[in-house]
Amino acid sequence: MQVYTGPWTKAEAAHLLRRTTFGATNQQLLAAVSNGMNATVNSILQIPAGDQPLAYDAGETIVPQGSTWVNAVYPANQTQSQQTENARFKSLGAWIAKNMNQEQLCIAEKMAFFWQNHFGVTASAESRAMYHFLNLLRQNSLGNFKQLIKDVTIHPAMLHFLNGSTNNVFSPNENYSRELLELFSIGKGNQLAAGDYSTYTETDVAAGAKILTGYTVTGIRSSTLTQATASFNPILHDNNSKTLSYHFNNQVVSAAGATEYANYIDVIFAQAQVAKYICAKLYRYFVNYDITPTIQTDVIDVLAQTLITNNYEILPVMQQLLTSDHFYDMTVRGAIIRNPLEMIMGALNPTQTIPNFGLVGDYQTYISIYYVADTMGQSYIVPPSVAGWTAYYQEPAYSKLWINSTYIKKRFDIVSALVYTGVPIGTNVLKMNLLGFLNGLSDPSNAPQVIDDICDVFFPKAISVADKLTLKLILTGGLPDFEWTIQYTDYSNDPTNTVVSNPVMQRMQALMNVILKMPQFQTI
Repeated sequence: MQVYTGPWTKAEAAHLLRRTTFGATNQQLLAAVSNGMNATVNSILQIPAGDQPLAYDAGETIVPQGSTWVNAVYPANQTQSQQTENARFKSLGAWIAKNMNQEQLCIAEKMAFFWQNHFGVTASAESRAMYHFLNLLRQNSLGNFKQLIKDVTIHPAMLHFLNGSTNNVFSPNENYSRELLELFSIGKGNQLAAGDYSTYTETDVAAGAKILTGYTVTGIRSSTLTQATASFNPILHDNNSKTLSYHFNNQVVSAAGATEYANYIDVIFAQAQVAKYICAKLYRYFVNYDITPTIQTDVIDVLAQTLITNNYEILPVMQQLLTSDHFYDMTVRGAIIRNPLEMIMGALNPTQTIPNFGLVGDYQTYISIYYVADTMGQSYIVPPSVAGWTAYYQEPAYSKLWINSTYIKKRFDIVSALVYTGVPIGTNVLKMNLLGFLNGLSDPSNAPQVIDDICDVFFPKAISVADKLTLKLILTGGLPDFEWTIQYTDYSNDPTNTVVSNPVMQRMQALMNVILKMPQFQTI
């Protein structure tokens, strides 16, 4: 896999930022071009510390409005406890949407969702534990994959979600053991025989369940404990040696108490297939769902070797992928259909449409965005299954599953609302910042340049000359280009005068209503 040495223009910069963030402005694209590929990639691969979700809903009765609840107890009263949990769930969902809308120009939020989809954990226990789980994923999103698996394995949210907290020597539970192999680490291969999936067997599932016994969770929705915590109880652990199948060289995992699970994960990660499996998932998420035999050999296997060489550190793999010749190939641009949050943020972020309604108003706006995405099939903290969303694994459709007659109508409806009337949320209205967006383009008074810039921002590939002409006619209302120049100049000279600003706004509304409903915008 060769390093990309071709032209570094707005098209390449936009492709990189479209795949690694939830949307870049025209100014950010120009800055990326100026900085060059390597500096831009290095900047994108920095993970900021992040903040914590804040209380805003009246159902939160423990911490005051504006304070975080992530280390706070729950009410002792059951009804109040549920009300508090409902409030925290909404706060968490709003926080997720806020992070996407207000992201620094980096890969953090895209990587966070990659791992949430990979592990498929639902906020079934409590939002407090779910926050700490999501924060674990985000802060370690470019870190060590092996260590991440170890941390996830004994995290309270995962132990509760896949019944690891009830897995004990007296009653082994195979739920997590199975998913650890099938979905999280080595992957399920072709079935060779009954109970043999070419990468592991049912013997390994059963042995893994015994290895993982003994961990319990305390503090779920506790009125006295500020955290849900995992602990190891040796009485509940199977202290016998466990023998794995021939896929793991019939290795014996000796009794080791609280660290036995980590030893087992080391055995799993000794198999090269683990690296190939996770690199294929990264490829499908960031590049293209179609993995041909050539791509498997020339791209996936190369990335997998990089992962192994670097002791399962994800950062070098992403560095190699995002600077590769293959990543910038024209055949992969526009190959992925945006998921609902990518579609919504892909409209908001480039136009710098950011709520400014105060704490409560902002959080109400962001949870509304979260729920809109939910109606299109993407509830971030409630994946449809432990396997994540079908758009990332179900052949042959993959990301096409984000689009059907119901979902596309919902996409168009939210675009129309954001562009024209705005979306009413309580006493506030979220409306696209179209004039601010226009003002940030290279030459807002030049109609052809406006169209060029907007296409660079929103479309993964160049559109035809005829399509650009059609868009320009929408912008100018069919008038000569110089009329737009006059119209915009009048507005820029007196921007608070609605007599001159309204006509410009109306032309931009007509244009963006078309742009954001074009098939090209639905892809990245």
